[in-house]
Amino acid sequence: MAKRIVISEFMDEAAVQTLRADFDVLYDPALGLQRAALAQALQGADTLIVRNRTQVDAQLLQSAERLVAVGRLGVGLDNIDQAYCSGRGIAVIPAVGANAAAVAEYVVALAMVLLRGFMFSSSEVAEGRWPRDKLASGREAAGKLLGLVGYGSIGQPVGQLARALGMRVIAYDPMLDAAHPAWSDALRCEDLDRVLREADVVSLHLPFTPGNAQLIGGRRLASMKPGAVLVNTARGGIVDEAALAQALRSGALAGAAVDVFAQEPLPGGSVLAGCPNLILTPHIAGVTQESNERVSALIAQRIAQVLR
Repeated sequence: MAKRIVISEFMDEAAVQTLRADFDVLYDPALGLQRAALAQALQGADTLIVRNRTQVDAQLLQSAERLVAVGRLGVGLDNIDQAYCSGRGIAVIPAVGANAAAVAEYVVALAMVLLRGFMFSSSEVAEGRWPRDKLASGREAAGKLLGLVGYGSIGQPVGQLARALGMRVIAYDPMLDAAHPAWSDALRCEDLDRVLREADVVSLHLPFTPGNAQLIGGRRLASMKPGAVLVNTARGGIVDEAALAQALRSGALAGAAVDVFAQEPLPGGSVLAGCPNLILTPHIAGVTQESNERVSALIAQRIAQVLR
């Protein structure tokens, strides 16, 4: 009998068809939000492939007695109960590195837009108000200091792309060994608060854990360099959203781009609604046509290896 794969969120069609050539595949991109239906589908399944919206917790996994692997179409694993998987011998397989280029482009592009400030001028120009004097004070990325909080498989490509623009890079990552060769391209900083004080652009690249919940709160936002901007493509909950809104409204923070939120989708009436100099995107920093193909192909290959 063919091994069974359940895919509960969107995956590149070519990768799905590759898996279908050798396995029994149930592909339903809406299944991740239908808990009862997903639990039923997992009965008799050998593997599960998800993105970030499917909550792969112990309760769900108890219905999947045959499961041997969970493939993650991305790198963040906070939606997967890794301890339970480890105890059951279920392999957790992320697509490390496959979407790094997409995230790096997002971070650097949004940092440039925030430094220049022209993103928010379209309505004024269209109405004939011509805000040229106001926008003439935009800043160039070259020569600015990029502070990376987390310098792993995503943070390093962000730094590489930023350096190509002439930015300098400082990074905080206590989990990355001081002897790691990546530090040859960035100033290693053991003090997170120093990174926040000195950087013109701060970009977050660390997983969400209970220990770093609201790591960037009111005190740390207030300590950031005047004129600094913040980009968060890591995980919601790392930044205190109410404190971020206050920092933007007061002008203490010059701008921010946020792709991830404590609750997703971001609910209507959020404290972030109407904040000045703020760009919000729906958790798509790592999702492009190209990265979806790479991520999907990598996970399809690794899941096939496990099942064979």
